[in-house]
Amino acid sequence: MHNTETNRIENKEQLNEDFEQEVIAFLNYREGGIIYVGIRKDGQVVGVKDIDLTQLQIKDRIKNNIQPSTLGLFDVIVEDIDDKQIIKVVISSGTEKPYYLRKKGRTPEGCYIRIGSAKEQMTFDMIDEMYSRRVKTSLKELESPRQDLTFRQLKIYYEENGMKLNDNFAKNLNLLTSGGKYNYNAFLLADENNISIKLVKYLGTNKMELIENHEYGYCCIITATHRILERLVSENTVYAKIEYNGRKEVEMIDSKALKEAVINAIVHSDYTYNTSPIVELYSDRIEITSGGGLPQELSQEEFLEGVTAPRNKELIRVFKDVDLIENIGSGVLRILDAYDKSCFIFMDHFLRVSFKYRENPFEYDDTAKEKSSKLGSKKSSKLAVSKKEILKLCKTEKSLKEIAEYFGYKDVYKFKNNYINVLLDEGNLKMTIPDKPKSRNQKYVAK
Repeated sequence: MHNTETNRIENKEQLNEDFEQEVIAFLNYREGGIIYVGIRKDGQVVGVKDIDLTQLQIKDRIKNNIQPSTLGLFDVIVEDIDDKQIIKVVISSGTEKPYYLRKKGRTPEGCYIRIGSAKEQMTFDMIDEMYSRRVKTSLKELESPRQDLTFRQLKIYYEENGMKLNDNFAKNLNLLTSGGKYNYNAFLLADENNISIKLVKYLGTNKMELIENHEYGYCCIITATHRILERLVSENTVYAKIEYNGRKEVEMIDSKALKEAVINAIVHSDYTYNTSPIVELYSDRIEITSGGGLPQELSQEEFLEGVTAPRNKELIRVFKDVDLIENIGSGVLRILDAYDKSCFIFMDHFLRVSFKYRENPFEYDDTAKEKSSKLGSKKSSKLAVSKKEILKLCKTEKSLKEIAEYFGYKDVYKFKNNYINVLLDEGNLKMTIPDKPKSRNQKYVAK
């Protein structure tokens, strides 16, 4: 026999259809609770047949069927009792009450609370009262999944902008919870983490034919941001025409708007949803999607007017310190300087920015055609450079300039975007001074 049910313990013989209701009841309860799967109501241990599958189902159902985000609020543990395996689900009292069933919404049919040793539906009055007292979960109070964090990259970015982080930097930058542990902001800014920004490229205007799939991340989120911005520079075609009064250029995508959209997606994404921004390149457009939708305080109209309700104010502060953000709150207005409001696509849990590619305005001009054709042939000859050739050359340490010149590239920056960064991301090439990626003495060597 095991513990019988109490105000903090619920026993379940098996995973059944009302499991999420029990989880919600504990999330909304001031003390949280524990659900045992594989134990009868009377405390008799029966065990769980398929322990691995049941664990996965539990995690999936809590994550996907309950709102707001439950990230960091539950733990799923396998225990042996009476020579039988059972599952113990530990649930914390949530910080964004009331929690509810996603498909039922914030209604009595979707909201439950623990009263005594049972769950009960909440009334509208209980829901309204609880909602008025809710505290929005911020990354500041969300504990980092790891506490053995290092911040070499972050310190370099601050030094490059004329600032030095002292011994109290974690406290000064709000990288600690109120309990003194590294928080989720710290995790995102650390040298190593499990966060990545995905960049995918498709052949056509839909997702039918994938031609590239890259992950930029698992490192300081500032480094990941720089890498993805560098990659997008190489993707952004510049149409050019030589006129009597100089060179005229038109970008396929407005570069300022593109940079703002990417940075906005990264600093405003709701990481408590366990999702990261994604950049998708199609043949006719680019789309940048971030998790979390609009902050609850904002309407679409307010958002488009430039009113801000920062979701991750600590991240925004750091990005401003390292000169990735010029003026807090100006991103949307900068985008709307170049595109109309239809480029923003609002969803319940995501926010997407979609930029249509501009057509070449000089397409039918003879000088433009000649210029375009020269650029095309030049580009195609350079694309003949293979990764194997670069790695073969880099069996001994080589500087970026040495590698680029060897393959006939004068534009060292573009060569780095197209080849070196890709090989670094793939892990086939490494820097000789990894702590200072922008060092003038930097060299590269094949792994």
